[in-house]
Amino acid sequence: MPTSSSHTLPLLLEPEDLAELLPLDGVLIIDQCKAETFLEHHIPGAVHLDFKRLQLGIAPTPGALPSNADLSAIFSELGLTPDTHVVCSDDEGGGWAGRLIWVLDSIGHKQYSYLNGGIVAWLDAGLPTESGASIPTASEYVVDYIDQSVSITKEQIKAALGSSKFAIWDARSPAEYSGEKAISPRGGHIPTAVNYEWTLGMDKSRALRIKELNTFKTQLAEMGLDKNKTIATHCQTHHRSGFTYLVGKILGLTMRAYAGSWAEWGSDTTTPVTTGKKP
Repeated sequence: MPTSSSHTLPLLLEPEDLAELLPLDGVLIIDQCKAETFLEHHIPGAVHLDFKRLQLGIAPTPGALPSNADLSAIFSELGLTPDTHVVCSDDEGGGWAGRLIWVLDSIGHKQYSYLNGGIVAWLDAGLPTESGASIPTASEYVVDYIDQSVSITKEQIKAALGSSKFAIWDARSPAEYSGEKAISPRGGHIPTAVNYEWTLGMDKSRALRIKELNTFKTQLAEMGLDKNKTIATHCQTHHRSGFTYLVGKILGLTMRAYAGSWAEWGSDTTTPVTTGKKP
């Protein structure tokens, strides 16, 4: 049994493969499922994180990062160290887990995996679980800078519109994209953005694992989301687009998260907006 797998765990980690390796030193399994789900059953050794804690929660950018001090406190409480390999899991097919991976990218922590399908796939595979609360062993993790290269701002998007090397993946529902449903003061989408709702990327017949990767990559390329472009992804608050950010990384695409998302864009009267079903 290896004592540490920080150099061997892949970005996309299958539940069965993780189960064979447990328990693992140097690995922190962070589960962002609903609290009641975690208490009922979770992966052995996992710790729970309320997904709301990794959101700023303040308009017009509720999906932005919390302060460095808050991030330091959260990850210290969870027991993160610079050498820890993080396994990210949730109960919804990868939105919150993908957002956690973006947060880890943002704080410069590059050792992580996504548990394919999260606890849904783990239970579907009949793998062992624990129940009850889990108390992490605290650390002293300090977030002292934010890597802006994994994100994109409203102003940067406005400047990049029209570039042949830039694309936008809108992870919201078709009704939000077209403007039929408006959560912000204005509905619609960013000009040139293409719409592929996040849940379409999950295979419901395989317990919410990511759909077959080659097919997924081809489908995205046909929409203009390919390796030759920098791809900004967003939803309303950068929750659903946590999944699309993650999938893009798995497929080798150059992804940038727009954390302001439509909450910010649709609330700004100076930003260009397109309505209708086509980009």
